Amino acid sequence: MKSNLIKTSIMIALVTILSKFAGFFRDVMIAKAYGATLVSDAYFYATQLPALAIILLGGLGGPFHTATVAVFSKIIPNIEEKPPQEVKKLFNSFVTITGIFFAILAILFWVFAPQIINIIAANGSENLRTLAASHLKILSPIILIGGIIGIFYGIANVYKEFFYTSLSPAILSIVVIVSLLVLPPDTYGYVLVWATLAGAFGQLLFQLPVFFKAGFTYVPTFHFDKEKMKKIGEILFPAILGTTIGQINIYIDMFFTSSLQEGAWTAIAYANRVFQFPVGILITAMLVPLFPMFSKFVGDKDFSSLKRYFHDGLNSLFFLAFYLTMFILIFCQDIIMVLFQRGNFDTNATLMVSEALFFITLSLIPYMARDTITRIFYSFDDSKTPFIVAICSVAIKILMNTIFVKIYGIGGIMLSTTLVTIFNATLLSILILKKQVSLDYKGFISPLIKMTLSALLTAGICVGINYLYMGIIPEITWLSTFIKLGILFVVGGISYFIFALIFKLSVAKLVVERILAKIRR
Repeated sequence: MKSNLIKTSIMIALVTILSKFAGFFRDVMIAKAYGATLVSDAYFYATQLPALAIILLGGLGGPFHTATVAVFSKIIPNIEEKPPQEVKKLFNSFVTITGIFFAILAILFWVFAPQIINIIAANGSENLRTLAASHLKILSPIILIGGIIGIFYGIANVYKEFFYTSLSPAILSIVVIVSLLVLPPDTYGYVLVWATLAGAFGQLLFQLPVFFKAGFTYVPTFHFDKEKMKKIGEILFPAILGTTIGQINIYIDMFFTSSLQEGAWTAIAYANRVFQFPVGILITAMLVPLFPMFSKFVGDKDFSSLKRYFHDGLNSLFFLAFYLTMFILIFCQDIIMVLFQRGNFDTNATLMVSEALFFITLSLIPYMARDTITRIFYSFDDSKTPFIVAICSVAIKILMNTIFVKIYGIGGIMLSTTLVTIFNATLLSILILKKQVSLDYKGFISPLIKMTLSALLTAGICVGINYLYMGIIPEITWLSTFIKLGILFVVGGISYFIFALIFKLSVAKLVVERILAKIRR
């Protein structure tokens, strides 16, 4: 089973990397066309709300994906066969109810777009608020497909189909890229907005082959097993509220950021994009295949397997996260310069994004812990606890923003996000103990110490190589910086791995054992 998990994780990671690269190229195109300006600010303000539906509520790991996996993985008797009729009815009823709910939301967002923008960008200029409202009106239909696409993702994962779900986000990116290549950027960003809308619907269409292959067909219905629909609701509604409450922290950030310089929200958006690149790959690669297993272990009351896979999964995430955190913290400005600094994206924009990226990167390790522990709560059909924790974090977020935005500006927004993530991860790790399941936190102490030492020693090597490189090639150009980052990332990665082996870190030893086994074959 562990071998299949690793193979599945590698496949998902590779596909997710392709999807993330498409997303990066999309962001590079947007940055080149619109820079960090009023137009880009308006676009990112407007997309934040549809993103709640299609990425957070309906995305991989979102409430609709989570509820679908948690319930349908337990009621589908054999994934090698076509689903029973009662399963199809439950699925169709779930999609119908979800579609109606999100259609109403989409209409409300279209009608009240100006009022919504006036709230979340209250301190912004009139031009910013007017343009953002017009963008939101165009993008509001994306809300319609939010939860529906999450249900499709969930069914695909139940049937062990991970390729289409992992690659799906690339569809939106490809449509935006092609649009910006073919059509010249306009003054108000409408080319970008319409392309985003088309790409979002493309994501849903991309799921249909898996849907039909699994033996499902959609017929609008309200006939369903009340007990099973109740079980879906018990997982779904607290998870929706928890996700929405978590999103409130974003709206709080938008409110505080609107009082900062032009391009500030764009800078935060790009920093989050860079941050989510490794996070998206690692979380998707490990937790997407692990979550159905967590759910299965809890259903079978096999808590020893749950603990073992929790440790294996989280230690693997930590191992990669420590190295990435070290590398990004040291070279964040070089990274942003290489990725975005061209066209209308100037040096000032690079500095703004780099500052935001530095502070948000500090949350990478607690982010991994929080999301992994949250999946265990969901495996116990408990989404209420993460919801309560999310409510508590709102007050902390407001307080942290009030303190740190005055001191660090854009960086203060991201620093407060990091502190909230640490708070959430800590509180969830304590509350999960109420499930009477031993997750053996002490078992993480030794690996974390070894990872920390490996990362610190690697940081020293990277800083030294950077100093030597800059002495040999003092002129800073895009190409020289790109080459430098490539050399440092590879040499640093090898050094980190060697230090991990020296400290006898089990994750590194497992990798070596598998490589040797492949060679022997």
